[in-house]
Order: sequence, then structure tokens, then C-alpha cells
Amino acid sequence: MSKTIGIDLGTTNSCVSVVEGGHPVIIPNDKGERTTPSVVAFTNEGERLVGAAAVRQEAVNAKRTISSIKRQMGTDWKINIDGKSWTPQEISAMILRKLRTDAENYLGEPVTDAVITVPAYFNDIQRQATKDAGKIAGLNVKRIINEPTSAALAYGLNTGTAQKVMVYDLGGGTFDVSIIEIGESVIEVLATSGDNHLGGDDFDERIVSWIADEAQRKNHVNLRSDIVALARVREAAEQAKKELSAAETTQITLPYITQQNGQPVHIELALTRAKFNDLTRDLVERTAGPVQNALNDAGIAASELGKVLLVGGSTRIPAVQQKVRQLTGMEPSKNINPDECVAQGAAIQGDTLSGSHALSVNKSILLLDVTPLSLSIETVGGVATRLVERNSTLPVHYSQVFTTAAPFQSSVEIHVLQGERPMAADNKTIGKFKLKGIKRAPAGVPQIEVTFDIDTNGILRVSAKDQDTGKEQGITITANDKMSDAEIDAAIRDAEQYAAQDQVRREALETGHEAQQLINNVEKALDGKGKQIDKAEKKQIKENVNALRKLLYKNKPDQMTAEELSHIRAAMEQVRQSSSRWMN
Repeated sequence: MSKTIGIDLGTTNSCVSVVEGGHPVIIPNDKGERTTPSVVAFTNEGERLVGAAAVRQEAVNAKRTISSIKRQMGTDWKINIDGKSWTPQEISAMILRKLRTDAENYLGEPVTDAVITVPAYFNDIQRQATKDAGKIAGLNVKRIINEPTSAALAYGLNTGTAQKVMVYDLGGGTFDVSIIEIGESVIEVLATSGDNHLGGDDFDERIVSWIADEAQRKNHVNLRSDIVALARVREAAEQAKKELSAAETTQITLPYITQQNGQPVHIELALTRAKFNDLTRDLVERTAGPVQNALNDAGIAASELGKVLLVGGSTRIPAVQQKVRQLTGMEPSKNINPDECVAQGAAIQGDTLSGSHALSVNKSILLLDVTPLSLSIETVGGVATRLVERNSTLPVHYSQVFTTAAPFQSSVEIHVLQGERPMAADNKTIGKFKLKGIKRAPAGVPQIEVTFDIDTNGILRVSAKDQDTGKEQGITITANDKMSDAEIDAAIRDAEQYAAQDQVRREALETGHEAQQLINNVEKALDGKGKQIDKAEKKQIKENVNALRKLLYKNKPDQMTAEELSHIRAAMEQVRQSSSRWMN
């Protein structure tokens, strides 16, 4: 039986592991290094370079060198090289193929099965894109698992202690925080939160910007317009960041960085840790919100945590570690290697799925992960009717019966949404499909069962079935349905920022429906009992109904203020009071 490898497909660096001798071990690449830069380059001669070889030539081949491709997964980003358009999946597949080749050389046998990790906050499209990249690389992706969960799996294998842990995962391009309960043979994710566009790359860019500003101020040169110079600056910035994790000051030396009036320009700067902290203070602060969200969703206080695990190379930044201490009141654990533990956890999961039982512990491990964002469908009035709550344990199977809104409909459109807002327009569309062949009937009669299935990879399938005719239609959310990193990052933040506004809009929609029903009922009563009602009383009822109707027409639910909602409710009360004796 061939071995199943575990792959941490990272933004900056990637890592591969396998279970050997009862423990997960890191597989070195062809250079003997334990991690491989997630960089791909195309030379002018048509050669493809992956890893360190691609990094070494980036300064002289910047336009044909691609890094941080993970941030583009699930988007329509493309790069054109020599007349061919490359997608993020294809570029990622080149990195995965390199890791696969290194694993085969190390093991001395073919490798086809793999478990690949993704940020916990990756959406369905991004997960599917990652799985597709694995397929392009010739891998049978047995499971997609979340990076923090994978790290907890590596930590919890031999911990021997039941406890709740926080995994604080700040990598090259993404930030995740998960609250995970480790028990006897069970690792359960209680909650997850994060920021899909926050990582070491952003810290590097702050140094890059500072260097460029200093070069402009001291040397009167614009490095931002020189793509070759900028590539060297980025390399120097990353190195400076790393050095400042151990030193208080670092020297940035860039000889012959550019030319001015035919003369070479040299950059020589000293960057202190204090200045670096000032440049990146807001980035560190951005991690606080997801930490608190995860704790709140898990229903625990920081004091109930048994351990805090730091994952990802960016957690080596002293200011980040200090922020973790401040947020949790705990000293972060140093028991795991932040660069390697994610791949090791994936290897453990791969061993469990393959049934080889090569682990030294004499037990199988049940891994219970969660879905990061809520899933809904659009219903009458533009409401996002939630079927799957965020942080639901995977796999998920949930069905709910809906009906038609208009008489004699023969088809309905199922509009699938992802996000935390109550109105459909404020969430992200991740798929649409039509269920045709519904038996024609009055509104409210057809019974349409909508089912959400999320597998253990976090990949979603939605289906709809007319219970009368048996007609069924469905979709699997794929990378053709676009949802950008920035959009998903904003989903929960927007929900919190506009929580009060959302409540008014939801109440406005409900009140609007109630008011319209009241108008219909009163007018029906007037038609049926008109001759019994005194003319003056009938006139007053009609005036009150018309006043309410005008308010409904004037104030749209999606723009209504709390004051306008109050006026509508007062007008409804006027209608009720004036017509109550005729409504029975």
C-alpha cells in the first residue's frame, strides 16, 4: 500500500510530511531543506522553476515569477506567460507536483494519495480550487483539512491530556484562529474565525513601503516604478523582518539598487524593532477581533484554555507573541514547530484515512472540523434564510421544505449565499440553479425540499426536489463561482459593523409584510360589510389604510430607519383601532 502524504500548501513556504516509524516526519526537498518556497518562475528559455531556484532568479525575472499564489485561489486571477494563460490552480499544481516528486524520491516509491491543508477561513470555492490543483498535480486528494485543525492534530497526538486549545495561525498570507477540544481519540473544532488577507506578506509590504519612502527622501529615487529594484527590496524586507525577531536592529544594504543620472544608487538603512512595530501595529491589532470571535462562538473564556499554540512563521514576530499574551493571559506553547506542524498533522490524518495504522499510538483519531461561514438561500423579500450556521460540525446534511411565492410557478431559482448578513443582497452569491418541472399549483402549495450537503473537505453541494413530481436539480459549488478573499474577509466584520442596521432592516421587512396583510384584510372586510358601517367610520378607516399604504410605498425596507419603522407601526395601530369591530 502506497503512503499518504500530508501537504501544507502555504502562501510563502510549503511543507510535506509522512508517517514513518510511528511518527510524522518532514520530507526534505532535493536541496535538503525542510520547507520549499511557494514560488514558480518561467525562464525566457521556457524552463519552469519551483522553490528556491525560482526565488534566486526573481530579481532579474520579476514579471515571470509568481509568489503568494495562495491568495488568488478561488478567484478569476490569471497571468499570461508566452501567450498561455495560467490560473491559480495551475500555478499551485506546479508547487504540489514538486512536493510530490520530493516525496517520491524520499520514499523510493510512487505517491498518489495526499491530504492537503487550507486556511480555516477558505470558502467552498477556494477549497474546491485547492482540490483541483491537487488533481492537476496528479494527486488523489483524500481530504482537505483546515490548517489550525491540522496543527492541533499534530500537537494532540501524544499530549495525553484532555483540554481546550487555541491555535493562533499567522502564516504568509492568511490568519486563522481556532478553538479546539482535544479528548480521548477525538479532536473537535469548537469554533473558527480569521482574516483571509492578513499575513507575513503584509508585514513585508510595510517594510517595502518604508524603504521606498526613505529612498525617495534621501536619494530622490522612485523604487516603486522599477520592478527589478522592487523585487530586491521585497527580498531585503523579508530578511529584515526575520532578523528583527531576534535582534533589536537590522541593517538593510542594497548596493546598486538603481541608477540616477547615470550614477549607481546604493541604499543603506538601519531598521529598529521599535520602528518595525510602529509600521505594523495595526496588522497585529487586526488579529484581536478573530480571536475574540472564536472564543465567543466556542462559548468559552480565554481563562478556560489549556494551551495556546502558535502556528505559521509570522508568529515568530515578538509583537505578535506579545499580542497573544495580552489577548489570552497565557504564555504561548513552544511545543510545536510553527513551520512544520501543519504538514505533520495532515500526514497523521492521511495515515488514519489510509487505514495503515502506522502511528505509534494504538488508537484511531476522530477529527471533527467545522464550516467557517453560514450558508443560506434567498427567499421572499430578499431574505437570506439560513440553513447551515457557521461553525457547524462537518460533515453537514440539512434539509428544509420551502414553497412557491407566486401562483402556478413551473420553476424556481435557488440562489445560494454565504455570509452572516440577514439580507441576501449583503451576502456573497456562490451559486444559482433552476428547478424546473414543478407541478403547477396555487402559491404556497408545492413542497420543495432544499438540501445542503457539506462533505468532510468543506465542499458544498446544494439540491432541490419537488416532492410532488420528484423532479430534482442541484449544483456542487466549484471554482467557476467567484468569491474573492477580500469579500469573505469582510463577511463577518460587516455583520458586526452593521448589526444594528441589519436588525432594523429585518424588522422592517417583517413589519412591511404584516402591514400589507393588514391592509388586505381590512379592505376585504370593508367589501363584505360596507353597508353595515357608518359612512364617517368607513371614511376614517379608508383614510387610515391609505396613510399606511403611503408610508409603505415611501419607505423601502432596505433603506428604512428606526424612526420610519416606528411611524409605520403607529399607522398600523391606527388601522387596527379604527377597524377592529369589523374584523371578526
